[in-house]
Amino acid sequence: MMNKNEIQSWIEKLELIPHPEGGFYKGTYKSSEEVTDKELSVNFDGNRKLYTSIYFLLRSNDVSHFHRLKSDELWYFHAGSPLTIHIIHENGVYEEVKLGLNIEKGEVPQFLVTKNSIFGSSVMEKDTGSLVGCMVSPGFDFQDFELFTQAELLSKYPQHEKIIRKLAYECIPE
Repeated sequence: MMNKNEIQSWIEKLELIPHPEGGFYKGTYKSSEEVTDKELSVNFDGNRKLYTSIYFLLRSNDVSHFHRLKSDELWYFHAGSPLTIHIIHENGVYEEVKLGLNIEKGEVPQFLVTKNSIFGSSVMEKDTGSLVGCMVSPGFDFQDFELFTQAELLSKYPQHEKIIRKLAYECIPE
């Protein structure tokens, strides 16, 4: 588990910056190869890196707000408290995945969030943080990143009201 000083140290030493979805991140790798949507089953403008990777740190008093990508995102647990990835799949089914190292408690050290899923995350323990890695393929581009408001999600998925109110913005921040 990370305490506040360790969290701040990770943020400073890894040179993490605030992410629009919540938490902190830093790009760590971009493939030198690129693809277009003509080679794939996804539509986007221009080229994308074949894959990209980031560090992502979430404190227990923060959440990663509900968002959607046009690409698959593979999550890897690195350090700190386990976290929960909250997913609303394209068919409307809600799923929670515990990312961590305690296999006996149902945690997994890596997990794939499939493209077009709506997802966010939260730290499972109080007064700590979680450091993970995320690899996106085709590579992450903010053009393909979509944040959601509570009203948008509640109109489509009212059965998931409790988690939507926790992980969706009331309004998208400027």
